[in-house]
This record gives sequence, structure tokens and C-alpha cells, in this order.
Amino acid sequence: MTAPIPLIAGNWKMNGLAAALSEAKVVAAGAGESRARVALCPPATLIERMSAALAGSPVLVGGQDCHAEASGAFTGDISAEMLADAGARLVIVGHSERRAGHGEDDAAVAAKARAALRGGLEPIVCVGETLEERKAGKALTVVTGQVKGSLPPEMAGSAFAVAYEPVWAIGSGLTPSIAEIEEVHRAIRETLVAMFGDHGAAQPILYGGSVKPANAAEILAAAEVGGALVGGASLKAADFLGIVGAV
Repeated sequence: MTAPIPLIAGNWKMNGLAAALSEAKVVAAGAGESRARVALCPPATLIERMSAALAGSPVLVGGQDCHAEASGAFTGDISAEMLADAGARLVIVGHSERRAGHGEDDAAVAAKARAALRGGLEPIVCVGETLEERKAGKALTVVTGQVKGSLPPEMAGSAFAVAYEPVWAIGSGLTPSIAEIEEVHRAIRETLVAMFGDHGAAQPILYGGSVKPANAAEILAAAEVGGALVGGASLKAADFLGIVGAV
């Protein structure tokens, strides 16, 4: 059984103009010695320019979302094929900010994950519970339900990652305990193996939610944590490389 290769992915969210490409170049220069795969997911406006700037480097470029359809009358949306055409290799789907702010349910996320595969992209599928759900003791039920509902059968045989991001920890400075992270990651792994067999055991499960250089080593050493999906700390090369170096 193949152990998952760690993945450290930076989600720039709605941040970054052309000047920010200099930070990406610093990341690329410092990421070559890492045993993890490293990715940056900038706004769509920067994907093509970042792909060109990082050509030949070990850093992958990804998108932050994609539409389920390949083309059509969907003003303002971007398809997986368009992301790939701009140089993206991965795409985040199902982030809690999309689920909460854009009303995306598991079925919509699964359709986007299916579209990512169709477009030749590696999907990073996000799952996570709210603070209310955790306080009610429903964290494992919610998260494993999202995994089952958000990962289509087509994932079998294709590269993907699942990112566990407790909604209450994103951007808040709060993080679950290591024991809580391990409990959820183990439940996700069991679900992936039940769905995809050995292939489900070989895909990385990332942790996201206020990951910083100061806590990265402890989190990345936790059982079944196969990398990180990093928000704010990915905007500064020094911080992001501190996390990459903790693998």
C-alpha cells in the first residue's frame, strides 16, 4: 500500500495583484528541497501569469473553484478546462466559504470534483464542521457525510486530496487539539478506504484552519495528516516556506 505523498497548498483567496507574483517566485526558489508537493492557488486573474513565472519550478499552480460545466452561459464562472488551459494543475472545490457563502451542497461539490477530473485537474475537496456542530457532538457525522456526498465514484483511480477544515478555525486563530484533528482525519481515512479501497488509503488528507509556521510541525506530525491547506499564511513567502519546511 502506497503512503500518501504530502501536499502543502496555499489558498490565496481573493488576494493578490501582479506584484504578488514576486512572493510566488520566492516560494518556488525555496521549495525545491521539500519532500512535499507544493502548490499555490491564486485568484483566477493570476493563474496564467503565475504558471508562466513558476515554469520549471517544483511549485504547482491551482484554481480556487470551478464550474461543473465545461462551457456555457454562466456569466462570471470559470470551467475546469479553462483553469487547465491557463496552466492550473489542481483546483479547490467545496471550501466552506463556497458552501456557506454560495449555497453549495455536497451534490454541487461532487459535480465540481467530477468536472475537475474531466478537465485534467487534481481536486482538493474541502470538508469541515461548524462550531455548533462540534459542540453538539456531530463533527464526525458531518465530516464523513460530506466526504461520502462530495467525492464522486469517478475519483477511483484518480489523484485527489481531501482537506479537513473545521469551519470555526478558518481565519480565527483557533485550532482544534491534536487529538481532535487525529480523530477526524482517521474517520476520513476510514471513509475513503471504504469508498475507494487501497486507492483511498494513498490520497493525502490535508488539515486547514489557522495553520502557521509556529504550529505546522506539530499538526503535520499528527496521525493521518498528509499536508496542509494554508490560507493567510500562504500570502507571505517566508511564512509559507516555514510551513513547507515543517513537513
